[in-house]
Amino acid sequence: MKENTHELISDEMSKTIIHMAEQIAIAQGVENLTVRKILQSLNITNRVFYNRFHNIEEVLNLVYEGMVLKIRESISSDFDPQGDFFSQVLDIVSNTLVMSYDIKMNLNYYVFKSDSAGYRNYEWWKTEISKLIEFGKTHGYLKDVDTEIMSYSIWCFVRGYNVDALSRKLPRDVAVANFRYSFGILLDGMRA
Repeated sequence: MKENTHELISDEMSKTIIHMAEQIAIAQGVENLTVRKILQSLNITNRVFYNRFHNIEEVLNLVYEGMVLKIRESISSDFDPQGDFFSQVLDIVSNTLVMSYDIKMNLNYYVFKSDSAGYRNYEWWKTEISKLIEFGKTHGYLKDVDTEIMSYSIWCFVRGYNVDALSRKLPRDVAVANFRYSFGILLDGMRA
């Protein structure tokens, strides 16, 4: 069997295909996303698609990576070192949950599968959480907690809550209110 070795095209149409795949997956669920639906939605041919992507899984990986970037950008851009530390941390982690609802509710299974296997994603989040903990400790907001243990514990709490709320399809406002309440208690326990 001859291996397909042609170079793939990366252009505006590639971005359009990825965007359409995201829209279909969000509206209809990832299990209903097919190359055929993308082709029909964009009125393009198989050749247009397969000149840019090997398969639908490759497109889904790019959709997932785009979502991860959007969520990561929110945690990196929203923190103001001069603002109220506890309110900001609570807002940042709540925003992660909100973005999960807005971006990936129908991609839950795929995102969870990719996230579970994604050590880089885990490391990125643990590093960012550690930075917030170290900032809080340095400025006297937090007790002298073990940063490594707490960053892992917070990762587990946030990720676990997020996945469970999405899989149970809790109404977004209920999920966010419950999350803010319980995560607020966790933060209060770390308060200096």
